[in-house]
Amino acid sequence: MKILVVDDEKLIRDVIVQYCESEKYEVIEASNGKEALEIINSKAVDLIILDIMMPELDGFSVCKSIKDKNIPIIILSARSDEFDKLMGFDLGIDDYITKPFSPKELVARIKAVLKRNLVQTDKFVYNTLEVDFKAHSITIDGKKVKFTPKEYDLLVYFINNKNIALSREVLLDKIWGYSFFGDDRTVDTHVKMLRNTLGKYRDLIQTIRGVGYKFETK
Repeated sequence: MKILVVDDEKLIRDVIVQYCESEKYEVIEASNGKEALEIINSKAVDLIILDIMMPELDGFSVCKSIKDKNIPIIILSARSDEFDKLMGFDLGIDDYITKPFSPKELVARIKAVLKRNLVQTDKFVYNTLEVDFKAHSITIDGKKVKFTPKEYDLLVYFINNKNIALSREVLLDKIWGYSFFGDDRTVDTHVKMLRNTLGKYRDLIQTIRGVGYKFETK
């Protein structure tokens, strides 16, 4: 997941970056609203942490400018007035946190917001590959593809963690659970099966030497 942190205070950005990167999020920084808009209009962003009081362009103006992009937003501001909070939620923000803040609580709220938005996403589409989460189906070139339950679970986990290098240990834990007594070969075997299932899209699953795998869309 790619997170954009927008705040004119570098110290605050540094703290947020440190905690987000420890959770394996990719972080982009902006020091004002104008810079943030330039980034949003040129790069795909999964979530924005946004200050209100900033030079060039304030946080609420940023919210208004990107309302049609449906990017989750967490306001992080020293302003705790009820008016500001209500205005933020009227503009469609997902959460509002006042400074000073707990970095651990911020990370927890980031996870909660991302999880809510993942659940709200009905489909993943890449060219002619379509994964319908509600229908529990995979289609390529308009044709339904057969898959095993573990292949599907693995693909969904890859999609929800796209562009993140995932170790075999993490995949074993998340897909098979702590009680499973398999080893790295279990992951490798199922990744091979999933690649075969994806056919011409097999290269979306990249092997990261010495680590594991990464699902990456160009």
